[in-house]
Amino acid sequence: MPLFANASLPLDELEARLRLHRLPDTGPKRFHQLLETFGSAAEALRGPLSVWRKLNLSSAACEARDSADIKAGAGAAMAWLEHPGQHLLMWDDPGYPALLAETSAAPPLLFVAGDPAILEKPQLAIVGSRRASRPGLDTAAAFSRSLAKAGFVITSGLAAGVDGAAHQAALDVGGQTIGVLGTGIQKLYPQRHKALAAQMAASGSAVVSEFPLDAGPVAANFPRRNRIISGLSLGVLVVEASLASGSLITARLANEQGREVYAIPGSIHHPGAKGCHQLIRDGAQLVETVEHILEPLRGWQRVSAPCPEPDHPLLALLHAAPQSSEALVRSSAWPLPKVLQALTELELEGRVVNEAGRWFARIS
Repeated sequence: MPLFANASLPLDELEARLRLHRLPDTGPKRFHQLLETFGSAAEALRGPLSVWRKLNLSSAACEARDSADIKAGAGAAMAWLEHPGQHLLMWDDPGYPALLAETSAAPPLLFVAGDPAILEKPQLAIVGSRRASRPGLDTAAAFSRSLAKAGFVITSGLAAGVDGAAHQAALDVGGQTIGVLGTGIQKLYPQRHKALAAQMAASGSAVVSEFPLDAGPVAANFPRRNRIISGLSLGVLVVEASLASGSLITARLANEQGREVYAIPGSIHHPGAKGCHQLIRDGAQLVETVEHILEPLRGWQRVSAPCPEPDHPLLALLHAAPQSSEALVRSSAWPLPKVLQALTELELEGRVVNEAGRWFARIS
């Protein structure tokens, strides 16, 4: 069955809300103004245009409210909701995410492909450059894996670069992840992530959008969706970002919403580190290991967090004696890239430390 706000909501009211949602120049503020003034979306659509104009609704919105295109779009959305795994959450739905509801300009409608229940679970956002370096992508993936294994849902924007790496890494360890789109769900952008989005929706994760299903990519909508990424999350981790990156917008919104902001430092010579360094100067928490995020959030993880894995093979070797990366390759019979990846994850988890070129296991 499709999920939408209030099981008792009449179908004509659902259709009317979907029509209002499609009107030009009608964001969350105008949407709520209309409902508060008229008592319902259905009554708003029947109300006199003179009242609409007094509410400062644009001429384009007034002219479009009874158009065939608006009605057809609402009808197509209702048909979309009839399919399994395709849902609609409204601001007055008991299942609407509580953290997001507390924010200003919370979206009145959220289309969800996948499992809408995970929007209420503890989330951490991971964002960064669309043109991230290979080390940046590896770092994003390592943090995502560790945080997902610790029981957090990983939230990001399904963009190229850091976002995609974070989503995929969470899925790879059996975790859950939420992609917040800057387009409608049926016009996913970038198209290269179509398969990733489908995997998310089919595997207990979710893809979310406040925009009409057929809304295409519009530049202004991508910064706008960032308030949802931060609003859903307990905190935002910025992995790699230039000073002009949209990730800094997400971090600013997170700060305004009272969320934690974390940033990973980098080389002073790397342009992709400058945004993170600016955030740290502005008060973001400098993060070197996943423990820097997890420690203040103890108790937020979901009860059903994945069971801890058996002791790591490299840890067993390092508990016996400190070793260099090359020595670990010989003693584990693993290829060097696999050893380095594992050591990076263990270091982020605070379980190993490198001193003078040798790796040491940390004693809990």
